Amino acid sequence: MLPVLLLLLPALSPAVAWIPVNDWESGNVTASVGESDQCVCHVYLPDTTFPADRLQHVQETSKDLIVEVDIQINKMVSYEGQLEVYLNQLKNLTVRLSMLQNSTEDYIKLDFELLRAELRDFEALVSQLRDSLSSSSPIFDSLYTEIHNMTDIVNQLESYDKSNLVVIRAEFAELQRKLKECQEEQDSIQPDIGNCNHTGIMSISKPVVIQLNAHLSPSYRYGGWGKDSKPQPGHESMYFYLANTSATVHDFSLYSDYENLILRSPFTTYSLPSSAVATGNNYIVYNNKLFYQRKAPYMLGKWYLTNPSGVGSKIPGASTEFSYSYSDNQYLDFSADETGLWVIYASDNNGKMVLGKFKSDSSSSLERTWYTGILMEMAGNAFMACGVMYATRPVDPKTEEIFYAYDTKTREEKHLSIPFQKFQETYTNLHYNPTDQKLYMYNNGYYVTYNVRFNKE
Repeated sequence: MLPVLLLLLPALSPAVAWIPVNDWESGNVTASVGESDQCVCHVYLPDTTFPADRLQHVQETSKDLIVEVDIQINKMVSYEGQLEVYLNQLKNLTVRLSMLQNSTEDYIKLDFELLRAELRDFEALVSQLRDSLSSSSPIFDSLYTEIHNMTDIVNQLESYDKSNLVVIRAEFAELQRKLKECQEEQDSIQPDIGNCNHTGIMSISKPVVIQLNAHLSPSYRYGGWGKDSKPQPGHESMYFYLANTSATVHDFSLYSDYENLILRSPFTTYSLPSSAVATGNNYIVYNNKLFYQRKAPYMLGKWYLTNPSGVGSKIPGASTEFSYSYSDNQYLDFSADETGLWVIYASDNNGKMVLGKFKSDSSSSLERTWYTGILMEMAGNAFMACGVMYATRPVDPKTEEIFYAYDTKTREEKHLSIPFQKFQETYTNLHYNPTDQKLYMYNNGYYVTYNVRFNKE
């Protein structure tokens, strides 16, 4: 039978273990023979208390260390993100400086103080990162070197700019002189409003695209806009606008001035009754009245703006078969110039254009008519200016041309070639306003204007 050594721990449960005899200390070990002839040894440990308090301290310290490590990791992630953003900005700044070094034209455009402020921000960030990490590295040293080099470049560029300031000022003075000459020349050709002492239109300016229509949709391509061609006192700055997605228009708006037109803030909006809805596109406002083409029955429509009401009347001999090339249903084209109110339409005999002048501002009957030699279908649109009808046609998708003129004073026809640019290929409304000698075009939903220059020689 093998002997069994039993170790009894007073503070803990007894345990059985194999212990070498030479490791026992005689003072702490007693031996006896058990009831079954077994050798039983009792070993007494000198420290009888387990250090539970020290274990708890170690656990709490470990938790604190874990929290601190998490904080430092989050801080590193945050600095990494900031560093990436500033590095991208630094690259962008490097590119800007490189472009400026290669292009002397841009020196005067450079804001040196702004560049220096950005470089100071970069330097502060690098210092903050190095202090937070309590270390230095080749990366930080390289960043410092790059920032200092860029600062030197900025100072050199500014010094170069100052050294050339005299030249720049001289060039600027020359530019001012040329602008003054140009302004004086422009003043000499300012429109002589209301005066027809000239030989006709000499040129049309480039288009001025104001903005998209009040409906904010290019699908509202049928309609027109402009100013009153003979405004009543107090309404000289008033604008009108009416449009729809189809050729039938029910509503139109009035704006007190140009600013409210741009802001799309009308002071009133009219709804035409079903018996007087508009069709076609060539509308004008003349002497505080809207002149337009009624849909059914087809006739002249006149809407009074002061006392909202409307009347209609027939135009004798006006055809409903011939229209402008840009519009399928524009049979009556109302126009106004320095001499009065006009209507342009096609003859029901052969489709050639007829000019009719109304008897007075309030009349709906014609005083006189003139028959031209041009077919209405050949023209994209037409307008009157100083008693002369001008017809347009397309040259290419970007160019329109005044190609024909008929003078009602001399009954003389002329074939012209006065090109002007188009904003878009087709348009629905074009009319001349004698109060500012401008053409107003409604081009696929956009407000467009042109300055008209007459030949005064």
